[in-house]
Amino acid sequence: MTRTLTAEPLTPAAFEPFGDVLAASGAPDMLINGGLCGRFHDRARLDFGEGGRAGISIFDARPRSLPCMLDLVERHPDGSQAFVPLHQNPFLVIVAPDSGGVPGTPRAFLTDGAQAINFHRGTWHGVLTPLSEPGLFAVIDRIGATPNLEEYFFATPFRVVAP
Repeated sequence: MTRTLTAEPLTPAAFEPFGDVLAASGAPDMLINGGLCGRFHDRARLDFGEGGRAGISIFDARPRSLPCMLDLVERHPDGSQAFVPLHQNPFLVIVAPDSGGVPGTPRAFLTDGAQAINFHRGTWHGVLTPLSEPGLFAVIDRIGATPNLEEYFFATPFRVVAP
């Protein structure tokens, strides 16, 4: 038995409870480099907690297709985690509110190919899910001595479908 979860377009308003949408939308906040570059300034609330530091890693994830199954989410209690695609292809983002220490009902979002995301500290989220090759992402997250990962397996998985 499964439950159905329909993906929706990723918008800053819909994603706000879970994190930040990083996009070069609207007018730039300022022009730099002699007016040749628009800077869209300070788009994510990065948080690396006590005793942590920022790290940048490269992830290479195997692409999936919709529909796909969601049976696992994870969260990082000690820091935020940003995913910046190294391509211009849409990818799937799954998040869930916290409900007494376990994930509540998840939501699925599709990026538009020009968006990155930042999960706030402690946000339940699905695994990295590119929908086409390449699956390369720069990931900015907490590096520290303490474990920063909790996983949760749904007893009844969700079937994530396209809008």
